[in-house]
Amino acid sequence: MKKFNKVVEIKDGLIFDDGTVLTSEHEQDCCEIHELDFSNIELNEFDGLEFNLDPANDGAAFFRRIPEYGIELIPVKGHSVKIPGYGYNNGYYSDNLEISLTRPGEECIYFDITECQEQKDY
Repeated sequence: MKKFNKVVEIKDGLIFDDGTVLTSEHEQDCCEIHELDFSNIELNEFDGLEFNLDPANDGAAFFRRIPEYGIELIPVKGHSVKIPGYGYNNGYYSDNLEISLTRPGEECIYFDITECQEQKDY
């Protein structure tokens, strides 16, 4: 029987019951920020939800990109959970944004979500 994963903690990303961590990644230069914002998401929003993080499909079935907003986490069944992405940049630096899926004992898997952030220049 296939085991699906549940979110058990929220910090600067999501921590799943098997120790897998989902977070946003950006190589920051100077005065810029590009990130998914997990600060307004409550753990109870994940009650009863399970996610297919199967390495066979590189976890790609568990989320959907929402251009100029963020990502939507897609559970095996039940409601989705949206996570906004934000980018603040003066236009000089990179706006690249990825999510990383790190499973215990395995290499990290990255997904490009650069288009999935509300960007503001300053």
